[in-house]
Amino acid sequence: MTNFDPFGRQVFRQAGYQSVDSQRSINVINPSTLEKEGQIACVPSDLIDALLDEARKAQVEWSAIPVKSRAAMLHKVARSIDETSPRQVCELLTREMGKPYPEAVGELANVAPIFQYYAELAKDAGGSVAGNMQPGNFQFKRYDPYGVSVHILPYNYPLLLLGFTVAASLAAGNAVVIKPSEISSLSTLAFMQHFTMLPAGLVTCITGDGSVGEYLVESPKTDIVAFTGSLETARKINIACAKQMKPCLIEAGGNDPIIVSDKADADFAAAAVNCAAFHLSGQICTSAERIFVVDAIHDKFVSRLASRAAKLRVGDGLGHAEIGPMANKAARDKVQRLVTQAVAQGAKIETGGRFPELPATGWFYEPTVLSAVTTDMDIMNGELFGPVAPVCRVANIEEAIAKANASKYGLGASIITTDLAEAMKAIEELQSGMVWVNNPMVDNEAMPFGGRKLSGLGRELGREGLEVFRQVKFVTLDPTQKPYDWWYPYDDSVFCK
Repeated sequence: MTNFDPFGRQVFRQAGYQSVDSQRSINVINPSTLEKEGQIACVPSDLIDALLDEARKAQVEWSAIPVKSRAAMLHKVARSIDETSPRQVCELLTREMGKPYPEAVGELANVAPIFQYYAELAKDAGGSVAGNMQPGNFQFKRYDPYGVSVHILPYNYPLLLLGFTVAASLAAGNAVVIKPSEISSLSTLAFMQHFTMLPAGLVTCITGDGSVGEYLVESPKTDIVAFTGSLETARKINIACAKQMKPCLIEAGGNDPIIVSDKADADFAAAAVNCAAFHLSGQICTSAERIFVVDAIHDKFVSRLASRAAKLRVGDGLGHAEIGPMANKAARDKVQRLVTQAVAQGAKIETGGRFPELPATGWFYEPTVLSAVTTDMDIMNGELFGPVAPVCRVANIEEAIAKANASKYGLGASIITTDLAEAMKAIEELQSGMVWVNNPMVDNEAMPFGGRKLSGLGRELGREGLEVFRQVKFVTLDPTQKPYDWWYPYDDSVFCK
């Protein structure tokens, strides 16, 4: 990879990786070993402005390219992702944020299909024609790009979530500026090689802390913002965009419920929840963070889940482990505080609930199953984002759905059942942007991803994800140049006598 050095301070533009002369930099720490893996620059504002100027020039060129040619270029991006060895990017991702290496490879494997999907969708202008209001007129709507889009990414799925919005924005004709999380900037910078076949300045990766993201959001040189992250930061971005009347796409996380029916198979339900609660150490916005289990199956399910969780291997993501470290100390401390608090409030630890003895170094936390959890506990009323499965006993499906809906979030929700009527009831009544029946957390590039309530604004993926990055224009075309009778001046006969 040309000129890429994880121990350098870099910014990506199409010419390659450019060293940044910045007085501020951030060390990237391996959460497994606590050793330094690299360093990123906090890109200064004068360079950001210059890069945004380049992006705007590139966008004009890009939007003028015929859509067939634009689609071909996006297909080249997809092929580059597919055909390039994933080892360097995925190993960097594991080293900098702790993701188990097989999951890093799996994440990267899902990015190319998103670019393929939007490459084809780019060919569909998507407008419509209205019935004529006046003889001889032609009225229609069309879509135009916004200009320069800003993409502020989280650390947990930096490559996949980049694909969610960047592919759609490019397909719509925008230029793209990517601001990765400080925790996963090295892998994002390495991934940028796949955009080198696009026009210079069209895709730029700008690293730094929150102040860099704030500058990009508030800059008059950017036109639309896509953000995935915490609710607190989402609110700040929403307010900043509102002050400028700048559109924004926001995914602000969730505390997704999963309902286990008494008509479910206990072993299958335990396997499903084991994955939904502990995948990526629970550091997923759609992780199962509130588990409502109908009384008749509760004890059997809890026993099966605790048995499965206790067998999960904890360790460095480059080794043989399903449970890697938390991304940083603050994340692990939050999980430990919530578990300790829940136990003090009456919850019971079925397994886990502690730092593991081995590995002795790193921000690890054992996969934890809690029973006797109630909905008034703090662990059930915020985004947990850790390897903990809090189980709440309920009398029936009706109570489960009511408690599932009693949340300020509404991203996703799941139900495990063999009863079609129960499944349909959950689909109709759960207050979330997505519902999964017997298959939690899956997505599809052709279907919309997003939530309700405080989980966010707008949708990623699908046609909806493309429309976010296009602005609509209504057009009336009249070829006749014939004055209409309602134009000035009025005929005297129309005035009040």
